Amino acid sequence: MTPAETRAAALPRSADVADSPSEVVTVGDQPHDRVRSAPGATTSAAEPAVAEAAAIDGAAPATEAPAPATEAPAPATEAPAPATEAPAPATEAPVTEAPITEAPATGGGTDRQLTETAPADGTRGADAADAAPERRRRWTPRRRDLAVFGGFLLTALWVTSQIWMDPAGRVASLYSSDPAQVQFFLAHSVRVVLHGEFPFFTEQFNYPDGVNLMANTAILALGIPMVPVTLLFGPAVTFVLLVTLGLAGTASAWYFVLSRHVVRNPLAAVVGGWFCGFSPAMLSHASWHPNIISQFLLPFIVWRVMVITRSTRPYRDGALLALLVTAQAFINEEILLFTAMGCGIFLIAVVVQRPGLWSAAWRPLVKSLVTCTVIAGALLAYPLYIQFAGPMAYHGLSDAVRDYGNDIAAYFAPGSPTIGGNQRANVNLAPNYSEENAFFGWSLALIAVGIVLWLRREVLIRALAATAAFYTILSLGERISWWDRELVVGPWEWLVRLPLLDAVVPTRFGMITGVVVAILLALAIERTSTLSMDRRTVRTLTAAGLVLALLPITPMPLPMTSRPPVPDFITSDRWRAYVGPDQTLVPIPVPSMGNTHGMRWAAATNLDFKIPGGYFLAPRNGNTGDPGRFGGRPSGIGKLLEEVATTGRTPQLDDRQRRRSLDELRHWRAAILVLPVRQPHSEPLRQTVEQLVGPARLELDVWVWDVRSLTDPRV
Repeated sequence: MTPAETRAAALPRSADVADSPSEVVTVGDQPHDRVRSAPGATTSAAEPAVAEAAAIDGAAPATEAPAPATEAPAPATEAPAPATEAPAPATEAPVTEAPITEAPATGGGTDRQLTETAPADGTRGADAADAAPERRRRWTPRRRDLAVFGGFLLTALWVTSQIWMDPAGRVASLYSSDPAQVQFFLAHSVRVVLHGEFPFFTEQFNYPDGVNLMANTAILALGIPMVPVTLLFGPAVTFVLLVTLGLAGTASAWYFVLSRHVVRNPLAAVVGGWFCGFSPAMLSHASWHPNIISQFLLPFIVWRVMVITRSTRPYRDGALLALLVTAQAFINEEILLFTAMGCGIFLIAVVVQRPGLWSAAWRPLVKSLVTCTVIAGALLAYPLYIQFAGPMAYHGLSDAVRDYGNDIAAYFAPGSPTIGGNQRANVNLAPNYSEENAFFGWSLALIAVGIVLWLRREVLIRALAATAAFYTILSLGERISWWDRELVVGPWEWLVRLPLLDAVVPTRFGMITGVVVAILLALAIERTSTLSMDRRTVRTLTAAGLVLALLPITPMPLPMTSRPPVPDFITSDRWRAYVGPDQTLVPIPVPSMGNTHGMRWAAATNLDFKIPGGYFLAPRNGNTGDPGRFGGRPSGIGKLLEEVATTGRTPQLDDRQRRRSLDELRHWRAAILVLPVRQPHSEPLRQTVEQLVGPARLELDVWVWDVRSLTDPRV
């Protein structure tokens, strides 16, 4: 048999090896870690290397195949050349890295590549054979990963470009409260590092009651590493940097885990990572909640959970999982709870289909989970005690958000911050624009269902579908509706009062559905290599499907608007002449959920002064253990000034109102009241405050009332 005939006979077998779908039961099973030799292969010294190269590197055998059979040892010494170019990562991760390095060459494209590189006259084939190793040397796995990470970072910069123009002067165009709260928490991290302040509770706002930070997502795992940035550039810059890194980091982390442990096709991993990082739900939260979009630890948690089901070192793997869980708890506990529930639902769905797997998995699983529980429990015991039993702890969310749920139609509409989105069309489909936790669009929703139907014979697909269905139903909330028309009572009605679940916003369950959809997309792209049709046709159909699914929800820059600057009176430290360590600076209006500018003032000084009120979750009436509400104890003067700031009307106050207002100022130990000159309705506000405490003095760009003589008997 001639060399060309020998190569032609071997090609289909190599392609079959590369194209054969792997039956994945758990995400961490790494079915592509084993390279199987083609049936009928000889046992010469050269052919194992050639067979491995054909399965992994695709074009490698073509460069040596024309050598006659009598010169078989020559390819054995030369074939490793391409293999030793890509093994640099393989030596770091020998099991997972190698099969992924040249995934584009595997699959149905192997036959075409080798046929094109070996024409009858051999001339063009020789040139292509020389060029193929050179292309592999230029496009190593590490370079490909860096290119993907860079692409995700550029996309995140595009999404946040509007706020990068002026981090301190721009904010989300609809709600400004959450960014101010996050910036306050970032400034608190500075005090933790520089002054050794207690990390889980603070009196720097809502003085003198204080705020339980463990119950308010103080994002210590994000804020503490960012302390140098906050000190140098301020919390506003740190905020937008966290949003940018949260989007890009989540996409990159999912790409990394998918490409190493789930799929071999790089495009599949890129698409999966892309949707995890830039889904409409992630874009919706990006303007307000960097803690929610910072999900870069979640793929590693999911991967480690799958690993412990077959672990040979369960105690070590349990300890690694515990460290990941602990870190995520200080980023966002709600997303951690969703992830734990999702892993449990997925594993149950797998075991129901394959009961025999339980006998092999339960021992390492139990050992690992016990180890994880002991270590994570020890690390988190005190913070969780503060959260649930410490001062200003609350039980259950405010009624204002407890029944937040998605409309069914929300899964078929594009998100507002996407190229096909429409804010007006989404008005009644989500609780608000910061909670658009579904919004896949019609095309992607139907394609996701089609993927499940196409690959329904696979255990993995059915388990993923069950997980997505579970989270989709829960995300609909207590009342299931279609286009704002209530249909039936949802199962969340009976779950909302359970411990832990009573602190969950149900609409956010839809974010886990989005992760499942991303994995389904990745698996579908991977499985296209098994289709029995022309490779060019497969690629065309795949590209068309991706465009149809993802183009309508392509991310757009987040809309921003300007916000008032921090007054010069604050930034120049003129306030220090008035406010002592145990006194408060009272911004006008008093800080609350709808008036958070005073929190930004404090954050700009790294919380060097205390303020009353603020935007946070606390027990009703300030009693530990009460149900939660937004804000502290009801304030008479706070409500009065908020009404003036809203309506612009100056009320006429009586003596009773003056006495009650002075009592509150004494309770707060107020030193000065500060009203920016450029505050909307500043004149009615000034006239109202003057009825309470007397005339103001203009200093720089604010009106100042020195009330120490009224509130502190020592003055």
